[in-house]
Amino acid sequence: MKTLLLFLGLSIAMMAKTQTIVFAAGCFWGVEKHFEHLDGVKSATSGYAGGSYDNPTYDTVLQYRHKNKEVINHAESVEVIYDDSKISTEELIKSFWELHDPTQGDRQGNDKGNNYRSALYYTNETQKKIAEATKEAYQKLLTKAGYGKITTEIKPLKKFYSAEAYHQNYLEKNPFGYCPNHTTGVKFGNEKIMLDTISPLGGKEIVVIDAEHCRFCEKFKKNVTDHYQGTIPLRTVHQDALKGFTLKTKIEGTPTIIFIEDGKEVEAYTGYMDEKTFYKAVGAFKLGENSEGYDVAFKQKTDGRFCKKYEEFKHTGDGVFRDKISGDILFDTRERFNSGSGWLSFFKAVDGATVQREDNAFGMKRVEIIAKKSGAHLGHVFNDGPGGKQRFCINATVLEFVPREKIKK
Repeated sequence: MKTLLLFLGLSIAMMAKTQTIVFAAGCFWGVEKHFEHLDGVKSATSGYAGGSYDNPTYDTVLQYRHKNKEVINHAESVEVIYDDSKISTEELIKSFWELHDPTQGDRQGNDKGNNYRSALYYTNETQKKIAEATKEAYQKLLTKAGYGKITTEIKPLKKFYSAEAYHQNYLEKNPFGYCPNHTTGVKFGNEKIMLDTISPLGGKEIVVIDAEHCRFCEKFKKNVTDHYQGTIPLRTVHQDALKGFTLKTKIEGTPTIIFIEDGKEVEAYTGYMDEKTFYKAVGAFKLGENSEGYDVAFKQKTDGRFCKKYEEFKHTGDGVFRDKISGDILFDTRERFNSGSGWLSFFKAVDGATVQREDNAFGMKRVEIIAKKSGAHLGHVFNDGPGGKQRFCINATVLEFVPREKIKK
């Protein structure tokens, strides 16, 4: 197993523990009191979330509590910050379901209005999956007990607004204050909460193992996988979601990027990978480290003149050529011409898809063309094209052709 320690980027589960989630379950005074007394909860703050207007106050949420088609009102909510090594996300969300009656729509008991609706606002995908899975399990228990359909709003948290100071720790300051009990009395038992599972697709695929508290997973998603367009399928899941895979690597940190063929691990990397490092690994997996394409892409080699791939591509119709590694579109057949050189020739690359740098290898002064995302060597650009235009002289073995009608919009 290859381990990357960029900026000490190994994210072992013990390194990052604090998470944030927001719950709405009626009047926030009682909800805050409930959560702040749970072991593992670092703070519980009353406030507002889920609305369409900025800077809500207690007065505005009361003003909009009866349905207004032009305004989405905020719900009285509680922001919970917790240490997930002491209380799990599943345990916390189960507590939320048991705290109130999630089937009542825009009210809790005698508190009526959309500001009292049941809602859960998550801050990461694992919280979302657990919320939906526990909702499904709790619905079965509620139905059996004679309750109706859960109406809880489950959405990503956009922004949480703290409520006015007098609302914070209200029941601690006012021990005889209003604190209704809206619980249904329905409790979770030993139900196994099943998150989405994945099984092998067959052929080559990439599986990224992440964790709900992993800031390096979030960084990898933001900088790399959110922009991935390669042809090898890529899925991001929790370790427990894997079913039917044969792995050699023990998952001891996240993210762990596993390259799989026919359900079996070929290679794995643990820790944060920057974009160029990731695509070099993708290139080795897809092309093979001893292939001509890999040598061209990452060892700055050059295709043989009139190579097999060139002969195949010179007969293509209308379409585009994309990076075989990243999937990015690099060249368009509308800019292609026959230079007679034995290499693919274009007047220009797709805007923003490539970068250029000086190349003085072999005693020559040339300008190298590199795929911006993957870092793959593509060829060189010369000033000897027809009509005084540039000639992008490009290796065919690092490209894939896509007919224009099959380009994803």
